[in-house]
Amino acid sequence: MKFGALIFATDYSIPLDELAIELEQRGYESVFVPEHTHIPVSRQSPWPGGADLPPEYWHSYDPFVSLAFAAAATKTLKIGTGICLLPQRDTLVTAKLVASLDRMSAGRFIFGIGGGWNKEEMAHHGVDYDRRFQRMEEQVLAMQRLWTQDSAEYQGKFVNFTASWLYPKPMQTPYPPIILGGETDYTLKRVVRYCDGWLPRARDGFDAVASMNRLRHIAASAGREMQSLSVSVFGAPADPAILAGYRAAGISRAILPLPSVSREKILPILDQYQALLET
Repeated sequence: MKFGALIFATDYSIPLDELAIELEQRGYESVFVPEHTHIPVSRQSPWPGGADLPPEYWHSYDPFVSLAFAAAATKTLKIGTGICLLPQRDTLVTAKLVASLDRMSAGRFIFGIGGGWNKEEMAHHGVDYDRRFQRMEEQVLAMQRLWTQDSAEYQGKFVNFTASWLYPKPMQTPYPPIILGGETDYTLKRVVRYCDGWLPRARDGFDAVASMNRLRHIAASAGREMQSLSVSVFGAPADPAILAGYRAAGISRAILPLPSVSREKILPILDQYQALLET
């Protein structure tokens, strides 16, 4: 099982390039950053994490920009979105960003995606919240064509473009791994249908064995081999016993959470985590 770290990269936390260097030197496999373009002040949509939305949600850097700095400062550390709110993004622009970052990082990009929870934020982008997953699936299928075909086209309900050239192509073949966030059976069916991995959150009583069995059952029903799917637990607890259970259940990656704080406050946390990486 590999270890990654996640952080909201903000204007007041440790610079992501500095954190990336620390993570690589300490033996982490990857770093993930979430995204929100903005947070509407109305705050009508309830935050899934509780009552009060933390300020890092509206202070976060653009993930592709911050990850580019992390990639430039390191050699082996994988860089990932955790998650990219794909329905809020333009498909062609995002395809170009993903391919560019993957190539310029020498094939180290992991494309974590999700549908999002903030209805007001999504509405500001002109996206119908109730149809976000339909839109996301078309976006993924369209981007897969753009990344693998010299001249690609796509006609759908939400994504439409005639035969077009889009370069560069990603360094990874056929394209960077696409991992989808969420915990429902609907999520697992989407993972099996058009993604390369699952990105569940370690909360609400996440059970590694039961979760892997759910994924295994849905994959078998769709004729998908489990070997072709990774499972990365987002926000994994720093608990040796729980992490040992993840490893025994076949979890591919445990992503440990880091707060959006200064270098001086982050380094002691990494020191505390270090023993987990060495077990």
